[in-house]
Amino acid sequence: MAAMLISLLTFTLFTLFFLCIQVSVSATVLTLYNKCAHPVWPGIQPSAGKPLLARGGFKLPPNKAHTLRLPALWSGRFWGRHGCSFDATGRGRCATGDCGGSLFCNGIGGTPPATLAEITLGQEQDFYDVSLVDGYNLAISITPSRGSGKCSYAGCVSDLNLMCPVGLQVRSKDNRSVMACKSACFAFNSPRYCCTGSFGNPQSCKPTAYSRIFKTACPKAYSYAYDDPTSIATCTRGNYLVTFCPHHR
Repeated sequence: MAAMLISLLTFTLFTLFFLCIQVSVSATVLTLYNKCAHPVWPGIQPSAGKPLLARGGFKLPPNKAHTLRLPALWSGRFWGRHGCSFDATGRGRCATGDCGGSLFCNGIGGTPPATLAEITLGQEQDFYDVSLVDGYNLAISITPSRGSGKCSYAGCVSDLNLMCPVGLQVRSKDNRSVMACKSACFAFNSPRYCCTGSFGNPQSCKPTAYSRIFKTACPKAYSYAYDDPTSIATCTRGNYLVTFCPHHR
C-alpha cells in the first residue's frame, strides 16, 4: 500500500510539473522596450474583468526593457507617459498620457492625446493594433515573434508631433515645442470626427482631412474609429515586443 501511495504521489507531482512547464512555455510574453532618449512611464489598462498588470504603471529608463507574462485571454492597452514627476508615494503628474496623477494607473486610462498599443488574446488567434484614435504623444510599434499566421507589424513610427496641424497641437509650457497631437474628435468633439450619433457606423463615418494626415504618416495604425481593414493585425500564440520611439537611433 505504501509503495502504491508513493507511486501515485510521484505520478501526481510529475503531472503537475509537466503542466507547469506547458503553462510556462505557452504563456504569452509581452516586452515593453524604451528606445526613446528619455524615460517613459508605461501605462497599462486592462479591459473590463481582466487582471491588472504591474499595478498599471512604472518607470522605464532609456534603452531598458520590462517583460510581462499575459494571462490567457487577457486584453487591454498600453501607452507611454512622458515628462513625469512623482514623489515617494507615487503621486505626481505627467506632461502627456497622465492617469489620474499617479505612478500606478490601477485601471485608469491615459488622458488623451496618447498613442495606444492594444492587444486581445484569443483561444485561436490574437488581435493587436496601434491606435491614434485618442491622439498621439509617442511613436509606438508592436512586433510579434514565435507565433504562426500573418503576425504582421503594427505601429506608428513617424513623429506626428512634427507634422501636427495647429488646431490639434498640445504645446509645451514655454510654447517652443509640440508635446502631443490631439485627435480631431478630442479637439472638436464633433459627431463627424468622433463617429457618434448619425455618424456612428462605418457607412457614414469616413476618413477626414485630419485622419488622412495620421494615416499617411502611419499607414499601419488606426487613424479613426472605423479604420479596421488596414489597422488590425493577427497572430496565433505569439509573443509581442512593444517599442516606444522605434524610430530613435
